[in-house]
Amino acid sequence: MTPEEALTQISALRDELNEHNHNYYVLNSPTISDYDFDQKLKELERLEQEYPQFDDPNSPTRRVGSDITKGFTQAAHIYPMLSLSNTYTVEEVDDFVNRAQRDLNGEKVTIVGEMKYDGTSISLIYEDGKLVRAVTRGDGEKGDVVTDNVRTIRSIPLQLRGSGWPLRFEIRGEILLPWKEFDRLNAEREFNEEPLFANPRNAASGTLKLQNSAEVARRGLDAYFYYILSEDLPYDNHYDNIMAARQWGFKISDIMKPLETTEEVDAFIQHWDTARKELPVATDGLVFKVNSLRQQLNLGYRSKSPRWAIAYKFQAERALTELRFVSFEVGRMGIVTPVANLDPVLLSGTIVKRASLHNEDIIRTLDIHEHDMLYVEKGGEIIPKITGIDENGRKPEAKPVEFVTHCPACGTPLIREEGEAAWMCPNRWGCPPQLMGRIEHFAGRRMMDINGIGEETVEMLYNAGLVRVPADLYDLTPEQLMELEHTGRRSAERIIDGIRATVNVPFERVVYALSIPFCGETVSKRLAKSVKNIDTLMSLSAEQLTAIEDVGPRIAASVIDYFSQQDNRDNVERLRRAGLQMSVIEQEGLSSGDQLAGKTIVISGTFNKHSRDEYKEMIERHGGKNAGSVSKKTSFILAGDNMGPAKLEKARSLGVQVINEDDFLNMIAADTHDEKD
Repeated sequence: MTPEEALTQISALRDELNEHNHNYYVLNSPTISDYDFDQKLKELERLEQEYPQFDDPNSPTRRVGSDITKGFTQAAHIYPMLSLSNTYTVEEVDDFVNRAQRDLNGEKVTIVGEMKYDGTSISLIYEDGKLVRAVTRGDGEKGDVVTDNVRTIRSIPLQLRGSGWPLRFEIRGEILLPWKEFDRLNAEREFNEEPLFANPRNAASGTLKLQNSAEVARRGLDAYFYYILSEDLPYDNHYDNIMAARQWGFKISDIMKPLETTEEVDAFIQHWDTARKELPVATDGLVFKVNSLRQQLNLGYRSKSPRWAIAYKFQAERALTELRFVSFEVGRMGIVTPVANLDPVLLSGTIVKRASLHNEDIIRTLDIHEHDMLYVEKGGEIIPKITGIDENGRKPEAKPVEFVTHCPACGTPLIREEGEAAWMCPNRWGCPPQLMGRIEHFAGRRMMDINGIGEETVEMLYNAGLVRVPADLYDLTPEQLMELEHTGRRSAERIIDGIRATVNVPFERVVYALSIPFCGETVSKRLAKSVKNIDTLMSLSAEQLTAIEDVGPRIAASVIDYFSQQDNRDNVERLRRAGLQMSVIEQEGLSSGDQLAGKTIVISGTFNKHSRDEYKEMIERHGGKNAGSVSKKTSFILAGDNMGPAKLEKARSLGVQVINEDDFLNMIAADTHDEKD
């Protein structure tokens, strides 16, 4: 192949992959399978490596990020990134509209209503239709240059589509972490006993500042855009310019709407104050802007905010309650977490009794004393969090809460690794909560799924001296179990049957059940499918491990350290002798096909013929993709009994089909028959 031919092929692949990225991440309408996309991406990577003279920083191959991102430099904004004036009342929004009209000598004013997304602000500069720079808000005058990290966000165009954009322009938006990615990251962090992200905003902001752009790419950031600046804009009003930006490839909210009267503004607020809770990303308010650019110019600016825009903030539900005491809890990985135990308080429809204080630094920053009156909020309306104290309610004799110096369970002096916020107990093989935590995890639903072995049973088994490591479960007898409190013969036999049934659990779940630090469900599945058996996994080098997708140096080191411990290898060998699957088994006779190829399916409700997990496996075997929330990308909902009303309403509003389990089973059965024919 000549260099000219290579350039032609490289350009064609880049154009095609950019189109697929746009269809998937912006339009939510994929037109190619993940496999085919990956194959085309690999071909482009190969050509770019073979012909480095055609390197392009905006190539789709740069989306995966790099592990050599350097420290951030700062750059001045071309136009200052000002804050918006805020209000929490509809009346003040109406006053803003009326005042704008009055200041414009009675001219008719059209207001554009839009969602205020709860993320981190970003400014992008495009030249000749290509992304050249990305800068955080910073102090409004200058910010950090995070271009390499922003290039990994697949909903951000690296090369614009269509035509008509200014030669050089700035577009501003919000970098966000969608709820499903937020939940996934927190599940991983919970597994690793790392402090949970309080909300998607903090997670997005922290992610954007990571020094490893490959990790940024893995976290699944998204972006919405809401404002364009240039000396050569195509239209004389804000709304049409933003709609033009949508045609150029930017992700623009469907919520944005021109409003002609204060009545329409009020109705917009009333609707989205409730409907926002169904959105796939976090929000904290609405923004109202004067549409006409000429009118914006005439209204001008205050020192820190424009006169032509205002933010309406949703009221955060907050409660004040007394701290009863702070407990210090040891997880299965040894992390010691302080927990505020509170007088019960109603918050966002649920009773809150406990809230994590995460680590010693949080306690010191908040300056928490014994029996303080604490302000509690729901982080993202999900996770209870302590946001402050009422010092006026502090008792004069109250002492500051002190972090423990020794493990509250085993008395071992705590250690704190350099650069880490958490204290941990290093007594991994003698600390009861760590031992019990690993047993409970092993028996959990997404691991071995042993019915009847939960936290209480594990504690009784441990205290009775019957179980110290997961392999001990396979030596239990019904008679031993019957000696436990509240355990009769039927319960004992049911537990034994559940333990015996684990021989059918696939290898990927066995790996997850072992509690290898930093190996959550996704990584465990990736390891199992890559190495195929436990012996290979135990023998791989760091270099071999990091060659596996989603496995970085930290995970590789953890896997090697785990299997270097003789106790862990002994446990694995005992589990092998008990009959657990220590290799990937190709399941013969299991129906599969491509009937669901390219389809994204949401499961909701309870089912009679199969479990939710079984349906998820069926979807994957037939080429489909599971999703947790309903969106335009959803192909259909597999609905059982008691389907969530919010999901049903969202499906109706988007025109998403809802089918029952009989329809679904007939669908994949047809696929199987087609294969046989």
